[in-house]
Amino acid sequence: MASKNQSEFHDFLPLMADKLGGEGLIGELCNGFQLLMDADKGVITFDSLKNNSSLLGLEDMSDDDLRSMLKEGDFDGDGALNQMEFCVLMFRLSPDLMEQSQFLLEEALEHEFDQM
Repeated sequence: MASKNQSEFHDFLPLMADKLGGEGLIGELCNGFQLLMDADKGVITFDSLKNNSSLLGLEDMSDDDLRSMLKEGDFDGDGALNQMEFCVLMFRLSPDLMEQSQFLLEEALEHEFDQM
């Protein structure tokens, strides 16, 4: 999914998970979601991702890469990412974290559902 011009991807989620724990990691992912989302729609759209991607160091991603990212995480098929879809996508894009994430994901999801 990375464009030819993009620098090598460094996966910091496992380090964040180790330092923050499951709840803290989800909190940081939620902060990332807030940075990327369209404030009026409450979801990450292609335009909001493109306009705000530089905030997370993704400014070198091509439009095709950004669309692929949205498509990969869009479980409900609405063309955008809600907060849960974004968090799940970030876990899925972190191969190192996927190996150790079962416990962290369950802990974080339980916390999110408890707050609903």
